[in-house]
Amino acid sequence: MNRRKFLTAAAVAGVSALAVTAAQAGLKNREKCYGIAKAGANDCANATGTHGCAGQAKVDNDPNEYKYVPTGTCTGMGGSLKPGLKS
Repeated sequence: MNRRKFLTAAAVAGVSALAVTAAQAGLKNREKCYGIAKAGANDCANATGTHGCAGQAKVDNDPNEYKYVPTGTCTGMGGSLKPGLKS
């Protein structure tokens, strides 16, 4: 591998690592809150495994879909810290 390709690959790896670290830091002091996501506005895969991506919730307030919320606020919003439960 020539020097230019090596430096480019190293730069891409560094930026990728920084992005992952920033994303993880953004979730610090946050928790998954099930049952509060609106249709199309969930944060990631659901608890039942029928989809694996954000934005794929089919109905509002599905107890198996979640949003990240500040730690300690979920139940006050009408959600649950465990999937499948109605508050």
